[in-house]
Amino acid sequence: MKRWFVRWGEGYLYHPSLFQKILSLALLPLSWLYCLIAYIRYRQSTPKYMGIPVISVGNLTVGGSGKTPVVIELAKQFEKPAIVLRGYGRKSQGMVVVKDKSTILCDVIKSGDEAMLYAQMLTNATVIVSEIRERAIAEAVSMGCEVVLLDDGYGKHSIDKLDLVIDVKTPNRFCLPSGAYREKLWSDKQVIMLYEGKSFQRSVKVTNPTSKMVLVTAIARPERLDPYLPVTIEKVYFEDHHFFTQGELEAIIARTEATSLLVTSKDFVKMSSMNLNISVLELSLELDETLIKTLKEYADAKKD
Repeated sequence: MKRWFVRWGEGYLYHPSLFQKILSLALLPLSWLYCLIAYIRYRQSTPKYMGIPVISVGNLTVGGSGKTPVVIELAKQFEKPAIVLRGYGRKSQGMVVVKDKSTILCDVIKSGDEAMLYAQMLTNATVIVSEIRERAIAEAVSMGCEVVLLDDGYGKHSIDKLDLVIDVKTPNRFCLPSGAYREKLWSDKQVIMLYEGKSFQRSVKVTNPTSKMVLVTAIARPERLDPYLPVTIEKVYFEDHHFFTQGELEAIIARTEATSLLVTSKDFVKMSSMNLNISVLELSLELDETLIKTLKEYADAKKD
């Protein structure tokens, strides 16, 4: 039931049926109220410098935007970066240092899938999860980091930061609950918009490809993968951040007679300890050189 509700909600926000469009219009008064509250919250916030340059990567809508590969590539541009995120889906609370400059300090259950992916992909990065992002940023300062990359931080208006906002296409421009927008791009808020094909270029490769792969993934809006997929026999979607069990994955293999599971890197960090044949869809990207220069100049200016 939960999986069906998630898929229905993603369709409602991004690919609505006629009924869903009518429902969206009926909910417009609530959307206007929601957007007004979000705007008041923004206007009442005063950005505070946290003692370290902060660069936020996010989007305005609910659901996935492909920000994880962007954060990974940005982190590679700095010597001592820290990545700070909430840690959605983790089975822990409070602040957790997932990785210091050299060592992973917890498992994926405690860190969450995105944080563990950062920890495994970035040998030089500190990774911290916390519901209170200001606390995690202060910890990054105490650990000697030079810059904080804030994962999904547009709405943290009380933090002095540079906002990078990934453009996400949606036919519905309303705020929740009529549309996908958590907040609007406020006219007096300075941001750098990121556009695929201009700000960054994606590339994809499959490691350990086999002849009969079944796609299994637990990411938001999994249809985003379609342009990059090789031929698969079936697609099996779970809710975002779902923790897989070996039994449910073995059942999928048995039912489809697949020769391997095709998964994203974010899914793989939750399956790597399982004795299964896994193919990994690795998405990487190349950042625009002008963007990199702008971000380094911002970080240097904030340090002075």
